[in-house]
Amino acid sequence: MSLPYNYIIQPISDESGDYFYGRIMELDGCQSTGDSFVEAYSCLREAMEGWIEVKLENGFTVPEPISSNDFSGKFIVRIPKTLHYRLSAEAEKEGVSLNQYALYKLSC
Repeated sequence: MSLPYNYIIQPISDESGDYFYGRIMELDGCQSTGDSFVEAYSCLREAMEGWIEVKLENGFTVPEPISSNDFSGKFIVRIPKTLHYRLSAEAEKEGVSLNQYALYKLSC
């Protein structure tokens, strides 16, 4: 329970009303809601405890938290030749490398 799991809590406004929805990124299906951020966080911690307990009782492994240190910052993606050409031309027009231009396009 004290491991640094990653979570997201976001305000929601839908047909049910206004509330906060939270989920633990590494624990598929571990989620909860609350009327406030604090309540959603508290309920999420409780849901996480139950989620982990059930998994361990049934012989499943519990995923470890993911850290930004687990990533190198690079990945390889295959794209069509025509897209590669277009991106290269656009990068050249902007006066930047293809890597810089791809980073810009991915961050938008």
